[in-house]
Amino acid sequence: MRSMVLGLKEMDNAPLLLVGGKGLNLGRLSGMQGVRVPEGFCVTTEGYREAIRHNEVYQALLDRLTQVQAGDPAELAAVSAAIRQTIEAAEIPPDVVAAVAQHLSRFGDGQAYAVRSSATAEDLPQASFAGQQDTYLNVIGLDAILLHIRKCWASLFTERAVSYRMQQGYEHSQVYLSVIVQKMVFPQASGIMFTADPVTNNRKLLSIDAGYGLGEALVSGLVSADVYKVREESIVEKRIASKKLAVCALPEGGTEVRPLDPVRQDAQTLTDRQIVQLARIGRQIEASFGGPQDIEWCLADDTFYIVQSRPITTLYPIPDSGDSENRVYISVGHGQMMTDAMKPLGLSFHLMVTPAPMRVAGARLFVDVTAHLASPARQTIIDTLGKSDPLVKDALLTIIEREDFIPITPAAEPPAASATSKPGKPASEDQDRLSSDPAIVTELINNNEALVAELKQAIQGKSGAALFDFIREDIKELKRLLFNPQSTAVFMAAMDASAWLNEHLNEWLGEINAADTLSQSVDNNITSAMGLALLDVADVIRPFPQVVDYLQQHAQDGDFLAGLLPLEGGQAAHAALTEYLGKYGMRCTGEIDITRTRWSENPAILIPMILSNIKQFAPGAGGRKFQQGLKEAREKEQEIIERLQLLPDGGDKMRETRQRIKLVRNYIGYREFPKYGMISRYLVYKQAMMQEAERLVQAGSIQDKEDIFYLQFEELYESVRTGIFDNELIKKRKDEFKLAEKLTPPRVITSEGEVLSGRYRREDLPPGALAGLPVSTGVVEGRARVILNMEEANLEEGDILITSYTDPSWTPLFVSIKGLVTEVGGLMTHGAVIAREYGLPAVVGVEQATLRIQDGQRIRMNGSAGYVELL
Repeated sequence: MRSMVLGLKEMDNAPLLLVGGKGLNLGRLSGMQGVRVPEGFCVTTEGYREAIRHNEVYQALLDRLTQVQAGDPAELAAVSAAIRQTIEAAEIPPDVVAAVAQHLSRFGDGQAYAVRSSATAEDLPQASFAGQQDTYLNVIGLDAILLHIRKCWASLFTERAVSYRMQQGYEHSQVYLSVIVQKMVFPQASGIMFTADPVTNNRKLLSIDAGYGLGEALVSGLVSADVYKVREESIVEKRIASKKLAVCALPEGGTEVRPLDPVRQDAQTLTDRQIVQLARIGRQIEASFGGPQDIEWCLADDTFYIVQSRPITTLYPIPDSGDSENRVYISVGHGQMMTDAMKPLGLSFHLMVTPAPMRVAGARLFVDVTAHLASPARQTIIDTLGKSDPLVKDALLTIIEREDFIPITPAAEPPAASATSKPGKPASEDQDRLSSDPAIVTELINNNEALVAELKQAIQGKSGAALFDFIREDIKELKRLLFNPQSTAVFMAAMDASAWLNEHLNEWLGEINAADTLSQSVDNNITSAMGLALLDVADVIRPFPQVVDYLQQHAQDGDFLAGLLPLEGGQAAHAALTEYLGKYGMRCTGEIDITRTRWSENPAILIPMILSNIKQFAPGAGGRKFQQGLKEAREKEQEIIERLQLLPDGGDKMRETRQRIKLVRNYIGYREFPKYGMISRYLVYKQAMMQEAERLVQAGSIQDKEDIFYLQFEELYESVRTGIFDNELIKKRKDEFKLAEKLTPPRVITSEGEVLSGRYRREDLPPGALAGLPVSTGVVEGRARVILNMEEANLEEGDILITSYTDPSWTPLFVSIKGLVTEVGGLMTHGAVIAREYGLPAVVGVEQATLRIQDGQRIRMNGSAGYVELL
């Protein structure tokens, strides 16, 4: 009987599975000095379980619910409603009825109560489940309370609660409900307090919503709330709303909506003293729970009561600098076109390679740009970043406009590495002295490929701690290659020449982004060649129906290659695919994370793209596309030269322009190679580590080969050296990674947790157009295809691809589309470079494009001016 009903003060150390998330938090709040919580008790999950334990109808319906798909709302609604009816008709166990009656007798007859649901998957640090179950106010009498206990139990199966559990990955049969019954408070005011600002995520800015009467008016959206912002016990902002209505309790039970006296409608709900007092309580609760809280409060007789506190689960974690200084961080993922969460081993490899001062937060990397912003040259640095991503520039300008956050320090010297450091990105003095000799690029590529071949030989036979010693030493060679000044000078010369062409040809001829066309179909672009080479693979397979049928049947089979050999044309198909994987098999989506599955590890990833190429293109399409781009580039060059000759000083202008065009065409393709070289070495490292992981599984040290992905490099090295693996740590890291996958990383975040997205400050947009950064010229109309996962792409020629980001692995899809729109990207990120080479109009940095543009919608995109119109 005792475990079925507990008083609130008995719940301080109660298990979550007994009292639910809300109950657990209320138990803790009840024990906090100086925090007032309305008296009450909890009908625990044991009472709920007992009520349904032997109910065969309920069990049958629950089994049926587990079979319902999220995409079948009618069935979901029907089964959910049937379960609710079954629970509401269930008998409450006699022991529970007796215990409830005993608790009510302590408070006297006629007392009103609030009856609230508390699920075991609710108000948790990883998922709040806020508002998924029901609450009933001003309930009077034993019979009414028992009725509403059943209603709360049934609310575990509202359609929204069931759908939310499905989205979050919780099993319906593993979630239970307790019910909190508390003495009703009849407040003059109530509301919600966030100890971190819900708009900006700033942890030092506390936000209070306040209105008259019961809080249901605010929660339901019936009235607008006053909003008060408090920073360090000082009110920094007040917005007083016009509050025409309030929800009030009725003497006989229940609630009603009443109009407010005109004098109170525009009055401040809480006094300044009360605002600061409430904020102080909020900070106390936050400190006790160890993180930002979403708190429901009410005010009665000048006393604040706390009726609920839950963690705010939507905040992005703050990068940890190890000090209390003001700092500003920029997302590495936005610059690298890979904003997904990375596993610990992948993060540690990237940190070993980069020279930039990086921090990890939310399983992503961030560069600390504080020293840059404190430098007297900060405007130049911000302008440079803005050329690649105007949203980052706008966010940083917002920060430096607050002069006290990062003040200029005359002695401050920014780090030598670029704030957005990428392979080979530091500036070089050599670039001005470069000739436009393509042999330089050939030599760099040949040297890199020879060194990868040497690595493959040298790593053979390495195992145990010696393998990790070898990899750590070879990382030094990888860094030498990535940041080789000559390598950098080559593509920096091309990028500078491209910028020169766009600037001067616009000034002289009115040409906009002329370099886009001039850089089509250049040599030595390993990424664009990869897309065209897959068209060649399709050419080999297309004449053989048996092979095509086999691929259609084995699109999910990672080990399909061997099955090709007996088929007519199978040996040729096998050879073509093997050759392709030998050249490009190190690539994959999110390839900067060494733990990601490479094409060579699961070649089936390529099957849908190959089948699409077979269906949509005639033989020889790869060669024709390259030649068409080359023709357009040459014709553009000839047109420009002819027009320049007619200008004053036309001869000089023509010679300078030809020199820059030659630099672009000989060198811009190499822009893609340093990363290819890095990913090539990554594959060699990974193959050796996975062989070691196989040995560890056989030895019983770990349960699965991929467990090693959840250890940092040095942790893995130490575990291999000592033979001691912390499998609890691995399990914890897996759980943390699942949570991190759901987070959306910000472009810019401060040490206070404030997220700054930036905005485009433009007045030249058509009405309703979505702004972005123009990175490849041209205007096209077509069907939008919103695709979040490359493996699920089903594109037809002429579609416009809408996605979060594209890294090199997406390139084979570019041959089918006629335009590209991404949420992330910059002028020289991979998607932009390849779009220009393929002659595809492209707009990047379009905020929430995958949500604001509907799949199948007809759109017009302008890659010259940088916007998308929804038609």
